[in-house]
Amino acid sequence: MKVFRLSLVSICISFLLSCVPPANTDPGTPTPKYDREFYQIITYLFESEEQVLATDTYLREALMPGLKRQGIGQIGVFKQYLQEEDSLKRTFILIPLTSPSQFYELEKGLTSDSAYQSAGADYISAVYNQPPFIRKEYTLLEAFRDMPFMNEPNLEGPRNERIYELRSYESATEAIFQNKVDMFNQGGEITLFDDLGFNAVFYAEVIAGAKMPNLMYMTTFENQESRDAHWKSFVDSPVWKNLKEDPQYQDNVSHIDIYFLYPTQYSDY
Repeated sequence: MKVFRLSLVSICISFLLSCVPPANTDPGTPTPKYDREFYQIITYLFESEEQVLATDTYLREALMPGLKRQGIGQIGVFKQYLQEEDSLKRTFILIPLTSPSQFYELEKGLTSDSAYQSAGADYISAVYNQPPFIRKEYTLLEAFRDMPFMNEPNLEGPRNERIYELRSYESATEAIFQNKVDMFNQGGEITLFDDLGFNAVFYAEVIAGAKMPNLMYMTTFENQESRDAHWKSFVDSPVWKNLKEDPQYQDNVSHIDIYFLYPTQYSDY
C-alpha cells in the first residue's frame, strides 16, 4: 500500500488558497462596497539630490497620470522638511483607495499602461549602480470609524509655507493599540482635533507595513506658527487634560514618529 505524505507547507498553501474568493471575471458583478476608505502610503528614501530629481520626474510625469487613468483622485505628494538629525531625504505619496483589492490592482494597471511605461522609462529601466532611490516602503491603512473618508485640507496660505504633519503611533501590543484607536474614536480625540481646527486629512490604522501595531494620521496648517499655536491649544485644552488622565487610556503609545512635510507643486492638495 502506498503512503502519500503532504508537507505542512503544502497543507497551509492549500488552506490559504481555499480562503481566497474567486476572481471577479464578470464585469457585471458589482465591486464590494466598504463604509470607509483605505490608503496606500509610498515612502521613498534618497541619499542624493539626483535621486530626488529623477523620482520627482517619474512621479509627476508617469505615476500621477497613470493612477488618474485608473480613476484615482486626490493624490498627495509631499517632501520632508529636513531636521539636523535627518541623514536621508524622503518623499511621501498618499493614495486613497476604495478597497483593499485596489492596492493590488494598481500595479497591474500600470504594467499594462503603455503611456505610463513610456513616460516612466528612465525610472523603470534605471541601472543597478544608478538607482533613483535607496529604499521604497509601502504602508496600507484603513480609515478610522469616526473619519471614514479623506478630507481635502482647506488651506489658503502660500503653498511653500504649509505644514502637513504626519504622525505614526506605535503600541506595545495589539490590545493596547486598539485602546489607542478607541481613544481617537469613542474617547473623542478626533472630535477635539476637529473642534480646534486641525484640518486633518485622515486618521487610519496600519493593516500592512513595517511598523505594527501602528496608527497614522495627518493634520495640516497654514505655516509653522499656525501649527505651533494649534498644538498649544490642544495641550492646554481641558478636554485633552481629562482624556489623557483617564485611567482607561494610560500607556497606550510606545513610540511616536513625526514628519513635517510640504506639498510638491504637482500634489493634488
